Amino acid sequence: MITKGIRGAITVDDNSENAIKSATLQLLNALIEKNKINADDISHVVFTVTEDLNAVFPAKFARLELGWENTAMMCFHELEVPGALEKCLRILIVLNCEESFVPQFVYLKGAANLRK
Repeated sequence: MITKGIRGAITVDDNSENAIKSATLQLLNALIEKNKINADDISHVVFTVTEDLNAVFPAKFARLELGWENTAMMCFHELEVPGALEKCLRILIVLNCEESFVPQFVYLKGAANLRK
């Protein structure tokens, strides 16, 4: 078994707990569904947000809403680069998997522009 990273990103409507919760769960659920993720296979999860999103830690919702209480998770600010996408939440799920597993990345809302 090896580890592979699954990336995803979404823009958040505003800097509020409700908006960050909604975006976090929307992106996590899309990543879980598209990659058929079993929580027991997750090594760890990294959340980053742009500096304009600081109302709440997004990992809180993975823990409370998805039950990932025993999953190592950290939240960080994204590097502030001039002209970069604003109000953006990014997630990296590091998964213990078979070598043949091919990660399916998910980019939602305004973050879809990151992959064009």
